[in-house]
Amino acid sequence: MIKIGAHVSSSGGVFNAPLNAHEEKLETFQMFSRPPQTYKCPELTDEMVEKFISNCKKYSFEKYYIHAPYLINLASADNRIRHASITMLRQELDRGSRLKVAGVMFHTGSAASQPDREEAINVAIQSLNQVMEGYDGDCKLLLENAAGSGKILGCSFEEIAELTKGIKINKSKVGFCLDTQHAFASGYDMRTAKDVDGLVAQLDKYIGLKKLAVIQVNDSKVEFNSKKDRHEHIKLGYIGKEGMGFLVNHPKLQGQDFILETPPEGRPDDVKILKKLRS
Repeated sequence: MIKIGAHVSSSGGVFNAPLNAHEEKLETFQMFSRPPQTYKCPELTDEMVEKFISNCKKYSFEKYYIHAPYLINLASADNRIRHASITMLRQELDRGSRLKVAGVMFHTGSAASQPDREEAINVAIQSLNQVMEGYDGDCKLLLENAAGSGKILGCSFEEIAELTKGIKINKSKVGFCLDTQHAFASGYDMRTAKDVDGLVAQLDKYIGLKKLAVIQVNDSKVEFNSKKDRHEHIKLGYIGKEGMGFLVNHPKLQGQDFILETPPEGRPDDVKILKKLRS
């Protein structure tokens, strides 16, 4: 059976995230280990780590995730931005390993500063290998698909596969995070059972279901193939309740963690709907 979670606040310390997840009646969760809009990396003390792990055990959370900061751009032509992104992502992997986190999901970045998309992908692959070089932790690096706007990388499963194929260092510690709204917005329909079968088949063909580590389950405020990143509460968006039902009950997606990234206000209904759909 799938487990249902959400992105929860870690305000006041990462050790508060499992408590917040428990209060929302979640079965897994995702959090930031640091402020998402800055390069600053606050210290993660041994005491904080011990308290976090203790709270996870207390509330029976076995798997949980970190979302990396939004500033990452591994394809940037500006070396300061690129190297800061590499450092930041490696820091998150190291922090995740200390916290016994299953994986760190992140957005690869943009091709806007490069002469073409091919060069941006090459630079991103170099950056990914630098992130993984010498890494000996257990937390996995999870590439997340994007919604398709502008020159953002990783909008298609083919491009995620190309990025992943280029990783030669610690490849076994690299996986994939599927965001349903991003997929819908970038051209992967999921409103019918046939659509979901097609999405899963495409994912398996290019990335491999064994690489799928977690699913961010979000409905969409925008129409199919709109190329916009706009999350909506379950059943209120263009994917709809029926499409979400096909997703959570797909036989090849069982055992996955489904994590909501919808606004806290109204999210209890999202959790209830998903729990009812899976049963």
